[in-house]
Amino acid sequence: MICFNCDYTEGAHPKILERLLATNLEQTVGYGEDLYCEQARGLIRKACKAPKADVHFLVGGTQANFTVIRSALRPHQGVFSAAIGHINVHESGAIEATGHKVLSLPCGPEGKLTADQIEAAWLAHWEDATHEHQVQPKMVYISHPTENGALYTRKELTDLSEVCKTRGLFLFLDGARLGYGLSAPETDLSLPDLARLCDAFYLGGTKCGALFGEAVVLTHPQLQSDFRYLIKQSGGMLAKGRLLGLQFLTLMENNLYLEICGKANRQAKEIATACVEAGFPIYAPSPTNQQFFIFPNRVLSKLEEKYLFALWEKIDASHTAVRICTSWATTDQHVKALTQDIRGLRA
Repeated sequence: MICFNCDYTEGAHPKILERLLATNLEQTVGYGEDLYCEQARGLIRKACKAPKADVHFLVGGTQANFTVIRSALRPHQGVFSAAIGHINVHESGAIEATGHKVLSLPCGPEGKLTADQIEAAWLAHWEDATHEHQVQPKMVYISHPTENGALYTRKELTDLSEVCKTRGLFLFLDGARLGYGLSAPETDLSLPDLARLCDAFYLGGTKCGALFGEAVVLTHPQLQSDFRYLIKQSGGMLAKGRLLGLQFLTLMENNLYLEICGKANRQAKEIATACVEAGFPIYAPSPTNQQFFIFPNRVLSKLEEKYLFALWEKIDASHTAVRICTSWATTDQHVKALTQDIRGLRA
């Protein structure tokens, strides 16, 4: 089987493995206080043009999400999320387990939240005479790309940021697939934009070429205070912290992070073109490594003889929406095989 179901089926980029092997017997201090972690932090701050930002390395996306969110909120506060947001539907109640409610908001097929929507939801809480009996909104959680592969524009993120600042809400961006978002030609957002507009965000490594790891960037001074205590208490302080630092140091050098993610985006577009030309409808438009299309079940059954996809939604009795996902490691040979088979099964 050839896997197109997600972007973390493979291990790590060879340059990361080479670096880990070359430094394997070195002795360094633990818990992310080694030279490699500090060098990686420096490269990330430079790329973000945010010299005062705090950078912390955590193992996975769910861990990054609940650690940032629990560090920001008081016990009576919650976080706004799109209904299809990862913290709302894919993390086994991790946020609720920290004592904080996810305040789900409806979203369209792109999976975005809008500034007007946040403003309206904030006003609805505070204008309610019984607001003290309800969970108080204090944070907005978004992801870039979204769960359905869409990208925020600079204007959309700027508008969200302005509402959050006006209403005293933290803005937190989940960047588990950030490399694919930033390397898409259609985007007008950059790392400096994120550092300027968000209070917290992270550069995903697990899905973008690393064995594991996410680099959390905190720009709001209030979130920076005592964050390492929360990492430790949440079980996220890796004793061999250099394993994370080495990976992000490698990814951030010579633009490797965006280079390998950009390749995956280009391959995904080849697959999308084949789907469109073969007459299969788009489920959710995406300029990134995640592509969403609707197949007749009879066609899907044929494709599933060779390929593994993520089943996204049952459209009706005879059609299913699937996610076709490339990764930094996807080969052109596998893309060619899939596109040929798709064109051979025209709708």
